[in-house]
Amino acid sequence: MPPHRHAPGRSARPGGLRRVAHRLLTLVAAAAVGAGMLAAPAHAEPSVDEIEAAIDQKWEQLEPTIEQYNKVRAQLKVNRKKSEDLQKKIQPLALESELAMDRVGDLASRYYISGPSHDIGALLVSAKPDTLTEQLTLLDRLAAQERKQLEGVTRVRQKYDAEKQKLDTLIVSQTKQQNDLAAKKKQIDADIKKLEASLPVTTVKTEKCPTINGVVSDAARTAIRTACAQVGDPYVWGATGPNSFDCSGLTQYAYKAAGIHLTHFTGAQWNEGKAIPRSEARPGDLVFFFSDLHHVGLYLGNDKMVHAPRAGKPVNVSSINTMPVAGFRRPG
Repeated sequence: MPPHRHAPGRSARPGGLRRVAHRLLTLVAAAAVGAGMLAAPAHAEPSVDEIEAAIDQKWEQLEPTIEQYNKVRAQLKVNRKKSEDLQKKIQPLALESELAMDRVGDLASRYYISGPSHDIGALLVSAKPDTLTEQLTLLDRLAAQERKQLEGVTRVRQKYDAEKQKLDTLIVSQTKQQNDLAAKKKQIDADIKKLEASLPVTTVKTEKCPTINGVVSDAARTAIRTACAQVGDPYVWGATGPNSFDCSGLTQYAYKAAGIHLTHFTGAQWNEGKAIPRSEARPGDLVFFFSDLHHVGLYLGNDKMVHAPRAGKPVNVSSINTMPVAGFRRPG
Protein backbone atom coordinates (compact mmCIF):
# COMPACT_ATOMS: atom_id res chain seq x y z
CA MET A 1 0.00 0.00 0.00
CA PRO A 2 1.44 3.37 -0.96
CA PRO A 3 2.72 5.31 2.02
CA HIS A 4 0.30 8.18 1.49
CA ARG A 5 -2.76 5.90 1.58
CA HIS A 6 -4.48 4.68 4.75
CA ALA A 7 -6.11 1.38 5.28
CA PRO A 8 -9.92 1.44 5.23
CA GLY A 9 -11.50 2.12 8.66
CA ARG A 10 -8.33 3.73 10.12
CA SER A 11 -8.41 7.46 11.13
CA ALA A 12 -5.79 10.08 10.46
CA ARG A 13 -3.32 10.86 13.21
CA PRO A 14 -4.82 12.93 16.12
CA GLY A 15 -2.07 15.54 15.90
CA GLY A 16 -2.85 16.24 12.27
CA LEU A 17 -6.54 16.74 13.03
CA ARG A 18 -5.74 19.17 15.82
CA ARG A 19 -3.55 21.24 13.49
CA VAL A 20 -6.30 21.38 10.86
CA ALA A 21 -8.92 22.40 13.47
CA HIS A 22 -6.62 25.11 14.82
CA ARG A 23 -6.09 26.53 11.31
CA LEU A 24 -9.85 26.55 10.70
CA LEU A 25 -10.54 28.35 14.00
CA THR A 26 -7.87 30.93 13.20
CA LEU A 27 -9.39 31.56 9.76
CA VAL A 28 -12.93 31.86 11.22
CA ALA A 29 -11.75 34.28 13.93
CA ALA A 30 -9.89 36.39 11.41
CA ALA A 31 -12.94 36.54 9.19
CA ALA A 32 -15.14 37.48 12.14
CA VAL A 33 -12.82 40.29 13.17
CA GLY A 34 -12.65 41.50 9.61
CA ALA A 35 -16.42 41.52 9.45
CA GLY A 36 -16.63 43.37 12.78
CA MET A 37 -18.38 40.46 14.51
CA LEU A 38 -16.01 40.37 17.50
CA ALA A 39 -15.48 44.10 17.81
CA ALA A 40 -16.60 45.65 21.13
CA PRO A 41 -19.81 47.64 20.70
CA ALA A 42 -19.25 51.41 20.72
CA HIS A 43 -21.33 53.44 23.18
CA ALA A 44 -21.69 57.08 22.25
CA GLU A 45 -21.56 59.53 25.14
CA PRO A 46 -24.93 61.23 25.78
CA SER A 47 -25.26 64.67 24.23
CA VAL A 48 -25.80 67.82 26.28
CA ASP A 49 -29.43 67.89 25.11
CA GLU A 50 -29.93 64.29 26.30
CA ILE A 51 -28.39 65.09 29.69
CA GLU A 52 -30.55 68.22 29.98
CA ALA A 53 -33.64 66.15 29.11
CA ALA A 54 -32.71 63.65 31.84
CA ILE A 55 -32.27 66.51 34.33
CA ASP A 56 -35.68 67.91 33.32
CA GLN A 57 -37.22 64.47 33.88
CA LYS A 58 -35.64 64.23 37.33
CA TRP A 59 -36.85 67.73 38.16
CA GLU A 60 -40.40 66.76 37.21
CA GLN A 61 -40.12 64.10 39.94
CA LEU A 62 -38.49 66.45 42.42
CA GLU A 63 -40.81 69.46 42.25
CA PRO A 64 -43.99 67.60 43.35
CA THR A 65 -41.93 66.02 46.14
CA ILE A 66 -40.79 69.47 47.28
CA GLU A 67 -44.35 70.81 47.33
CA GLN A 68 -45.64 67.75 49.18
CA TYR A 69 -42.80 68.18 51.67
CA ASN A 70 -43.80 71.84 52.13
CA LYS A 71 -47.45 70.82 52.67
CA VAL A 72 -46.61 68.21 55.30
CA ARG A 73 -44.17 70.53 57.05
CA ALA A 74 -46.81 73.29 57.23
CA GLN A 75 -49.42 70.86 58.63
CA LEU A 76 -46.92 69.49 61.11
CA LYS A 77 -46.13 72.99 62.38
CA VAL A 78 -49.85 73.70 62.97
CA ASN A 79 -50.48 70.37 64.69
CA ARG A 80 -47.46 70.68 66.95
CA LYS A 81 -48.72 74.10 68.06
CA LYS A 82 -52.17 72.62 68.77
CA SER A 83 -50.60 69.82 70.78
CA GLU A 84 -48.56 72.30 72.82
CA ASP A 85 -51.68 74.41 73.50
CA LEU A 86 -53.64 71.34 74.63
CA GLN A 87 -50.79 70.27 76.89
CA LYS A 88 -50.88 73.70 78.55
CA LYS A 89 -54.64 73.27 79.20
CA ILE A 90 -54.27 69.69 80.45
CA GLN A 91 -51.62 70.47 83.08
CA PRO A 92 -53.78 72.64 85.39
CA LEU A 93 -56.77 70.32 84.88
CA ALA A 94 -54.67 67.35 85.87
CA LEU A 95 -53.49 69.17 89.00
CA GLU A 96 -57.02 70.29 89.87
CA SER A 97 -58.44 66.77 89.54
CA GLU A 98 -55.65 65.34 91.67
CA LEU A 99 -56.27 67.94 94.40
CA ALA A 100 -60.02 67.27 94.35
CA MET A 101 -59.41 63.53 94.56
CA ASP A 102 -57.05 64.09 97.46
CA ARG A 103 -59.63 66.17 99.32
CA VAL A 104 -62.35 63.55 98.91
CA GLY A 105 -60.00 60.75 99.89
CA ASP A 106 -58.66 62.67 102.85
CA LEU A 107 -62.16 63.44 104.10
CA ALA A 108 -63.23 59.82 103.88
CA SER A 109 -60.06 58.43 105.43
CA ARG A 110 -60.11 60.84 108.37
CA TYR A 111 -63.69 59.95 109.21
CA TYR A 112 -62.96 56.24 108.84
CA ILE A 113 -59.78 56.26 110.95
CA SER A 114 -60.50 58.76 113.70
CA GLY A 115 -64.11 59.62 113.34
CA PRO A 116 -65.41 63.01 112.36
CA SER A 117 -63.01 65.93 112.69
CA HIS A 118 -63.92 68.83 114.95
CA ASP A 119 -65.53 70.72 112.07
CA ILE A 120 -67.40 67.68 110.80
CA GLY A 121 -68.35 66.69 114.34
CA ALA A 122 -69.78 70.11 115.02
CA LEU A 123 -71.80 69.91 111.88
CA LEU A 124 -73.00 66.42 112.75
CA VAL A 125 -73.97 67.50 116.26
CA SER A 126 -75.83 70.54 115.01
CA ALA A 127 -77.69 68.30 112.61
CA LYS A 128 -78.56 65.89 115.49
CA PRO A 129 -78.13 62.67 113.49
CA ASP A 130 -79.78 59.71 115.19
CA THR A 131 -77.85 56.93 113.56
CA LEU A 132 -74.52 56.10 111.99
CA THR A 133 -76.31 55.85 108.63
CA GLU A 134 -77.43 59.45 108.94
CA GLN A 135 -73.88 60.48 109.82
CA LEU A 136 -72.49 58.71 106.76
CA THR A 137 -75.22 60.26 104.61
CA LEU A 138 -74.23 63.68 105.86
CA LEU A 139 -70.59 62.89 105.18
CA ASP A 140 -71.57 61.84 101.70
CA ARG A 141 -73.28 65.19 101.22
CA LEU A 142 -70.16 66.96 102.43
CA ALA A 143 -68.12 65.10 99.78
CA ALA A 144 -70.73 65.44 97.03
CA GLN A 145 -69.55 68.88 95.97
CA GLU A 146 -65.95 67.65 95.84
CA ARG A 147 -67.00 64.67 93.72
CA LYS A 148 -69.07 66.86 91.42
CA GLN A 149 -66.12 69.17 90.91
CA LEU A 150 -63.84 66.20 90.35
CA GLU A 151 -66.18 64.65 87.77
CA GLY A 152 -66.38 67.93 85.82
CA VAL A 153 -62.63 68.36 85.78
CA THR A 154 -62.13 64.73 84.82
CA ARG A 155 -64.53 64.99 81.87
CA VAL A 156 -62.76 68.04 80.48
CA ARG A 157 -59.37 66.47 81.05
CA GLN A 158 -60.45 63.27 79.28
CA LYS A 159 -61.66 65.35 76.33
CA TYR A 160 -58.31 67.14 76.05
CA ASP A 161 -56.42 63.88 76.54
CA ALA A 162 -58.36 62.27 73.68
CA GLU A 163 -57.75 65.24 71.38
CA LYS A 164 -54.07 65.32 72.24
CA GLN A 165 -53.72 61.60 71.64
CA LYS A 166 -55.19 62.01 68.16
CA LEU A 167 -52.88 64.93 67.45
CA ASP A 168 -49.83 63.10 68.77
CA THR A 169 -50.64 60.10 66.55
CA LEU A 170 -51.05 62.41 63.55
CA ILE A 171 -47.77 64.18 64.38
CA VAL A 172 -45.91 60.86 64.47
CA SER A 173 -47.37 59.93 61.07
CA GLN A 174 -46.62 63.33 59.53
CA THR A 175 -43.09 63.37 60.95
CA LYS A 176 -42.41 60.01 59.28
CA GLN A 177 -43.93 61.30 56.04
CA GLN A 178 -41.77 64.42 56.22
CA ASN A 179 -38.63 62.34 56.79
CA ASP A 180 -39.52 60.01 53.91
CA LEU A 181 -40.09 62.95 51.57
CA ALA A 182 -36.83 64.57 52.70
CA ALA A 183 -34.95 61.33 51.94
CA LYS A 184 -36.63 61.08 48.53
CA LYS A 185 -35.75 64.72 47.78
CA LYS A 186 -32.14 64.09 48.84
CA GLN A 187 -31.86 61.10 46.49
CA ILE A 188 -33.32 62.98 43.51
CA ASP A 189 -31.04 65.95 44.29
CA ALA A 190 -28.06 63.59 44.22
CA ASP A 191 -29.22 62.14 40.89
CA ILE A 192 -29.51 65.62 39.39
CA LYS A 193 -26.04 66.59 40.63
CA LYS A 194 -24.64 63.39 39.14
CA LEU A 195 -26.25 64.20 35.80
CA GLU A 196 -24.95 67.78 35.93
CA ALA A 197 -21.46 66.46 36.71
CA SER A 198 -21.63 64.37 33.51
CA LEU A 199 -21.98 67.48 31.36
CA PRO A 200 -18.91 68.10 29.17
CA VAL A 201 -16.27 70.51 30.48
CA THR A 202 -17.24 72.80 27.59
CA THR A 203 -20.69 73.22 29.17
CA VAL A 204 -21.39 75.74 31.93
CA LYS A 205 -24.55 75.66 34.05
CA THR A 206 -25.40 78.55 36.35
CA GLU A 207 -28.51 79.49 38.29
CA LYS A 208 -29.09 82.83 36.55
CA CYS A 209 -28.05 82.12 32.96
CA PRO A 210 -29.10 79.48 30.43
CA THR A 211 -26.98 76.36 29.98
CA ILE A 212 -23.97 77.38 27.91
CA ASN A 213 -22.16 75.03 25.52
CA GLY A 214 -18.90 75.40 23.64
CA VAL A 215 -16.87 77.16 26.33
CA VAL A 216 -13.25 77.05 25.13
CA SER A 217 -11.18 77.74 28.25
CA ASP A 218 -11.06 77.64 32.04
CA ALA A 219 -10.81 81.44 32.10
CA ALA A 220 -13.98 81.76 30.02
CA ARG A 221 -15.81 79.32 32.31
CA THR A 222 -14.83 81.30 35.40
CA ALA A 223 -15.75 84.62 33.77
CA ILE A 224 -19.17 83.27 32.70
CA ARG A 225 -19.96 81.88 36.14
CA THR A 226 -18.86 85.13 37.78
CA ALA A 227 -20.83 87.39 35.45
CA CYS A 228 -23.96 85.23 35.61
CA ALA A 229 -23.84 85.29 39.41
CA GLN A 230 -24.34 89.08 39.21
CA VAL A 231 -27.65 88.88 37.32
CA GLY A 232 -30.09 91.10 39.18
CA ASP A 233 -27.43 93.44 40.60
CA PRO A 234 -28.12 97.12 39.85
CA TYR A 235 -26.44 99.20 37.16
CA VAL A 236 -24.41 102.03 38.68
CA TRP A 237 -22.15 104.05 36.40
CA GLY A 238 -18.50 103.81 37.36
CA ALA A 239 -19.12 100.71 39.52
CA THR A 240 -16.93 97.62 39.28
CA GLY A 241 -18.66 95.40 41.87
CA PRO A 242 -19.12 93.45 43.90
CA ASN A 243 -22.74 94.61 44.30
CA SER A 244 -23.26 96.99 41.37
CA PHE A 245 -21.72 97.46 37.93
CA ASP A 246 -21.58 99.41 34.73
CA CYS A 247 -20.97 97.52 31.47
CA SER A 248 -17.16 97.49 31.40
CA GLY A 249 -17.09 97.15 35.20
CA LEU A 250 -18.97 93.85 34.90
CA THR A 251 -16.63 92.38 32.24
CA GLN A 252 -13.60 93.58 34.20
CA TYR A 253 -14.98 91.96 37.39
CA ALA A 254 -15.77 88.69 35.59
CA TYR A 255 -12.31 88.26 34.09
CA LYS A 256 -10.57 89.45 37.23
CA ALA A 257 -11.99 86.31 38.89
CA ALA A 258 -10.26 84.30 36.13
CA GLY A 259 -6.93 86.02 36.77
CA ILE A 260 -7.06 88.26 33.68
CA HIS A 261 -6.83 92.03 34.12
CA LEU A 262 -8.97 94.27 31.92
CA THR A 263 -9.05 98.06 32.06
CA HIS A 264 -12.32 99.60 33.24
CA PHE A 265 -13.02 101.17 29.85
CA THR A 266 -14.63 99.62 26.77
CA GLY A 267 -12.11 101.10 24.33
CA ALA A 268 -9.18 99.64 26.29
CA GLN A 269 -10.87 96.23 26.61
CA TRP A 270 -11.32 96.16 22.81
CA ASN A 271 -7.55 96.47 22.42
CA GLU A 272 -6.73 94.07 25.26
CA GLY A 273 -8.36 91.08 23.60
CA LYS A 274 -7.76 89.05 20.47
CA ALA A 275 -10.03 89.90 17.51
CA ILE A 276 -12.50 87.09 16.75
CA PRO A 277 -14.82 86.91 13.71
CA ARG A 278 -18.48 86.67 14.62
CA SER A 279 -18.64 83.23 12.99
CA GLU A 280 -15.98 81.98 15.42
CA ALA A 281 -17.22 83.73 18.55
CA ARG A 282 -17.47 81.46 21.58
CA PRO A 283 -19.03 81.83 25.05
CA GLY A 284 -16.78 83.94 27.24
CA ASP A 285 -15.73 86.30 24.45
CA LEU A 286 -16.48 90.00 24.85
CA VAL A 287 -19.01 91.49 22.45
CA PHE A 288 -18.84 95.22 21.71
CA PHE A 289 -21.52 97.53 20.32
CA PHE A 290 -21.80 100.76 18.35
CA SER A 291 -19.10 102.33 16.27
CA ASP A 292 -17.57 104.10 19.27
CA LEU A 293 -17.56 100.85 21.32
CA HIS A 294 -19.45 102.45 24.17
CA HIS A 295 -21.09 99.21 25.32
CA VAL A 296 -19.75 95.72 26.06
CA GLY A 297 -21.20 92.43 27.25
CA LEU A 298 -20.01 88.88 27.95
CA TYR A 299 -21.07 86.59 25.11
CA LEU A 300 -22.92 83.37 26.07
CA GLY A 301 -23.47 81.86 22.62
CA ASN A 302 -26.69 81.57 20.61
CA ASP A 303 -26.74 85.36 20.21
CA LYS A 304 -27.13 85.84 23.98
CA MET A 305 -25.02 87.84 26.42
CA VAL A 306 -24.95 88.82 30.07
CA HIS A 307 -24.39 92.54 30.53
CA ALA A 308 -25.09 95.61 32.65
CA PRO A 309 -27.42 97.49 30.28
CA ARG A 310 -28.13 100.93 31.73
CA ALA A 311 -29.36 102.88 34.74
CA GLY A 312 -32.71 101.48 35.87
CA LYS A 313 -32.01 98.06 34.39
CA PRO A 314 -30.07 95.48 36.42
CA VAL A 315 -27.50 93.02 35.10
CA ASN A 316 -29.39 90.58 32.87
CA VAL A 317 -29.26 88.13 29.99
CA SER A 318 -30.45 89.46 26.65
CA SER A 319 -29.99 89.18 22.89
CA ILE A 320 -26.98 90.78 21.23
CA ASN A 321 -29.18 91.70 18.28
CA THR A 322 -30.91 94.60 20.01
CA MET A 323 -27.86 96.83 19.33
CA PRO A 324 -25.42 97.14 16.43
CA VAL A 325 -22.56 94.68 17.04
CA ALA A 326 -19.09 96.20 16.49
CA GLY A 327 -17.15 92.97 17.02
CA PHE A 328 -15.84 90.29 19.38
CA ARG A 329 -12.65 90.07 21.40
CA ARG A 330 -11.20 87.12 23.37
CA PRO A 331 -9.39 88.20 26.60
CA GLY A 332 -6.17 86.48 27.64
